[in-house]
Amino acid sequence: LISSATKSLRVETEILEKKLQDAQMKLAEKDGDREKEIQSLKRLISELEFQLTMEKSNNESFLDKLRKEIKHKSDELEKLTQEKTQLIHSLSQVQEENSLLQDTVRRECEERFELTAALGRARDQVLELRRLSGTLP
Repeated sequence: LISSATKSLRVETEILEKKLQDAQMKLAEKDGDREKEIQSLKRLISELEFQLTMEKSNNESFLDKLRKEIKHKSDELEKLTQEKTQLIHSLSQVQEENSLLQDTVRRECEERFELTAALGRARDQVLELRRLSGTLP
């Protein structure tokens, strides 16, 4: 009876040991798979971090270019604004000079008309004098 019970326990122990070994192998296999998955995820994280770093670098570079372009455009706008102010000032001076020249031309024309009229009167007087002096002995 003891021998039979011992044998039965040994068989049961062997079965349990085999199950334990199978369970340990499955656990080791799962641990290996989990470790592979962890390594794969670490690689993926590293790649994503690298991509993020590259994107940040690209964005910073793009922002630097935009800042430089904005500065350049701002400087250009300031220069053009100054040129516009100078042109407006020059235009004002030219308009003032033009007005003065128009006034001068108008006055000279009036003087010319007056002189022409006076010359016509003087000619008439000379002709009248000649006519009168021609009738006198």
